[in-house]
Amino acid sequence: MNPETEYREGLDQLMVHYKEILRLLGEDTGREGLQKTPERVAKAMQILTRGYAQDAHAVLTAALFKEDYNQMVIVKDIDFFSLCEHHLLPFYGKVHVAYIPNGYITGLSKIARVVDIFSHRLQVQERLTQQIMECIQDTLHPMGTMVVVEAKHMCMQMRGVEKQNAITTTSAFSKAFNQAKTREEFMNLLRGESKRI
Repeated sequence: MNPETEYREGLDQLMVHYKEILRLLGEDTGREGLQKTPERVAKAMQILTRGYAQDAHAVLTAALFKEDYNQMVIVKDIDFFSLCEHHLLPFYGKVHVAYIPNGYITGLSKIARVVDIFSHRLQVQERLTQQIMECIQDTLHPMGTMVVVEAKHMCMQMRGVEKQNAITTTSAFSKAFNQAKTREEFMNLLRGESKRI
């Protein structure tokens, strides 16, 4: 599915509901600036939730390669944007993923695609972190997986406590990463400066 040109079932109903929401907020839905807003918002919401129509496990297995490598593989600083399921406001930041292969590796871009799929759903950061970790662990069967997510939440910045600089960090890990030494190695590599290529 190309989210810019193909939309899921229900688009017309979404447009009707968004028009009614604008009216209930006190807007004149007939004025020039708002005439196409219900359509634009409906399409945007389908794009922002396209992860519901995608299979993260299939993405990983599409690029699965047998490889005799059993050291840590890290893909860090994966940018993401998601929608908080409590207020439908964005939260955004970076995801860092590590896994220790157990006979198989996957294409590096596929790790970023997994992040993209789970972040394009209504989420809470804790569940997003866990889903990414479980998908990689359950699909690749590595010796261990660890995921760290760092994010800013617009529901904290724009409303409520209105704290613009608060960052939330969550982590999820399995198997080999249950050992503090392995987790520490991952965290030290995350903190290290990236070499210029």
